[in-house]
Amino acid sequence: MDPLLILFGLGVGVLVGATGMGGGSLMTPLLILLFGIKPVVAIGTDLAYAAITKTVGGWRHLRAGTVHTSLSLWLALGSCPGALLGVAILEWLDLGDILLVLVAASLLLTGSLVLLRALIWSGEGERDNIEMSLRHRVAAVVLGFTVGVCLGITSAGSGTLIAIGLILAFRLSPRRVVGTDVAHAAILLWVAAFAHLISGNVDLALAGTILIGSIPGVWIGASLATRLPERGLRPALGIVLLSSGLALLGKAGFDIPAAILVGTPVVLVIISYLLLRRRSEPTPEPIAAAQTVSAPGAAAHASKPHPPSRKPQPAPAEV
Repeated sequence: MDPLLILFGLGVGVLVGATGMGGGSLMTPLLILLFGIKPVVAIGTDLAYAAITKTVGGWRHLRAGTVHTSLSLWLALGSCPGALLGVAILEWLDLGDILLVLVAASLLLTGSLVLLRALIWSGEGERDNIEMSLRHRVAAVVLGFTVGVCLGITSAGSGTLIAIGLILAFRLSPRRVVGTDVAHAAILLWVAAFAHLISGNVDLALAGTILIGSIPGVWIGASLATRLPERGLRPALGIVLLSSGLALLGKAGFDIPAAILVGTPVVLVIISYLLLRRRSEPTPEPIAAAQTVSAPGAAAHASKPHPPSRKPQPAPAEV
């Protein structure tokens, strides 16, 4: 039993519970890069532990009332078949080293989307609830199927890609995005994990070790979901995902200079800090405009003739 794995499980669990993102996107590259786990086993094991972790988090969010149940089920209607197809593709094609490139590409995509969402998305028009019209149901199934295929092949995207879709396509508020995302992922991950288990891609002992840290972590994270500042958390997650994607590309054989591997996250941190600082600065009130508006009134008031002041007359003298 590796204490470092338990610690990583705790940290990733807190992140998943608080943001709905980062489970497969973080744990899979950690298992490959730091622990030398075979990519296909890292993917299957990641899905197995994540299924239990997100079930705990989904139950916590369901009780907190942050889950859009109908939307979660329609997403699962598309994502579960998509995940089975993704696992089948993984088995049929025997991707080998190409799998590392696919996982890296998935991390670069999800990291970019998370970072753009944190730095550019203003959050206008967000809502806590939507009526599931035919258009919304079709969009949910299509989104779920696409993410399911990606998840079945790379184990990444069940949280991040669905969250981006919930924001852009359904305009859900942040607390609803996290709750709905985690609840849907709990359904999807059980299907994908079971398929990988049948294929022999799950290391049960490894998954059990990670769960020792991830279960309490996701419980803590779900409790902190409405308290933690997303302002700095999401950009940090996006930068970590992008850095992990670059590192995996290097492991896959791409000649990426060390300056890019180290310099990219540093530059992104500086840019994120400057943009967030600029957005947090209060907008100056239009004082000049207010003075301009009030000036004519003052002039008009000054131009009005004042009635002549009447001096008090002395009282008549008594005789």
